[in-house]
Amino acid sequence: MSHNAARLVTTMLGVSAAGRISVPVNFRLNAAEVDYIVSHCGARMLLIDPELTEDLAGVDCEHRFIIGPEADEALFADSEVEPRPWAPDEDATAAINYTSGTTARPKGVQVTHRTIWLNAVTFGWSAGVSDRDVYLHTLPMFHCNGWGMPYALTGVGATQVVIRKIDGAEILRRIQRHGVTYLCGAPAVVAAVLAAAEDWQGPIPGSGTVRMTVAGAPPPRRTIERMETELGWECMQLYGLTETAPYLTMNRVRPEWDDLTPAERAERLVRQGVPALGIQVRVSADGEVEARGNHVMEGYWEQPETSDEALAGGWFHTGDGGYLDGDGYLVLTDRRKDVIISGGENVSSIEVEDCLFAHPAVAEVAVIGVPHERWGETPKALVVLALGAEASAEELIAHCRERLAHYKCPTSVEFREDLLRTATGKLQKYKLRAPYWAERERAIN
Repeated sequence: MSHNAARLVTTMLGVSAAGRISVPVNFRLNAAEVDYIVSHCGARMLLIDPELTEDLAGVDCEHRFIIGPEADEALFADSEVEPRPWAPDEDATAAINYTSGTTARPKGVQVTHRTIWLNAVTFGWSAGVSDRDVYLHTLPMFHCNGWGMPYALTGVGATQVVIRKIDGAEILRRIQRHGVTYLCGAPAVVAAVLAAAEDWQGPIPGSGTVRMTVAGAPPPRRTIERMETELGWECMQLYGLTETAPYLTMNRVRPEWDDLTPAERAERLVRQGVPALGIQVRVSADGEVEARGNHVMEGYWEQPETSDEALAGGWFHTGDGGYLDGDGYLVLTDRRKDVIISGGENVSSIEVEDCLFAHPAVAEVAVIGVPHERWGETPKALVVLALGAEASAEELIAHCRERLAHYKCPTSVEFREDLLRTATGKLQKYKLRAPYWAERERAIN
């Protein structure tokens, strides 16, 4: 569990090569959430970032090391003891990536060696990764194994530059200092860079040489256009999920678009793109995007029923709504699941609701995603107070921030007399979301 670090790259590669299973954990999670993951996956060793030592003091594991000299001494010391040999098996589990999804408890996505290899190779091909690249790790490495880029980059011998924490101006400085040519990230990272570029003195670093793959949430059309006109960077959009390693589709500027205006190119790039080599994508009769192929997950760790449901009929059911346009490009229209994607992070509305329900003043609650200029979307709590009870929005938000990772917490609370339900008592969240997205083309930001 660590912020981006060179040692984290080393660990991911070393664990895979040794035939052991790595479980990169979101460093924003709190101790209780991490404790559940450590217990659920059966981890025997926990490596902790020095900054997180105090927060994770209560998380037990058979072996615990602080990343740095302490861990180095234990793991890389000369020893006459040989590690247990491993006969390479491409179908063996290489990593377990926990994703929030729509359930209160995160699900562990089983990723095999074959899955990692094929995602890295096809992603690398599509992005044009080579040994001449200098890559900046702006994408959190715990996110789906850094989307597989550590493996792709190491495979071709590209230079890798690690940035520990995201700051728009620092990203520009690193690009200038190291001659960075490629990076990946969520739209929120792009927004941070665009904001920093407004105050940048001199030419924008990487103008004409940098390309960036944007994923985690669909980037707005205006953001794509600004990447070209204000930064001079090439924007590539990737769509996928943790369950698909993640590369399902990609959209990149085609030669026949070269004579178009930046706005016209952005109009085409806002689509999610065409399937990766070895991946099939279709849209079901009821509008759900489904996929199958070489790097779809093996299943959810220790959750066979949930796995069978997600992979029913031999296709992975994404929970996203969309369609294939006349060019065969996938276009997302809405999320069928109740996952909120804020700054590229999955937030389970059920988990946040469960936390709010623990407050004595809350009788009913629904958490939805609403548009946010910086984060794409952000959690909003619609609350019905218990009879005679009182609570302020600030009090309920503070209640959540004491119990959940802060990025999961509502940024606003709206009090209502009731919440519209179906005859069977179910909330229809798409109806609750609709007024907040009414002025938008799509119910996804």
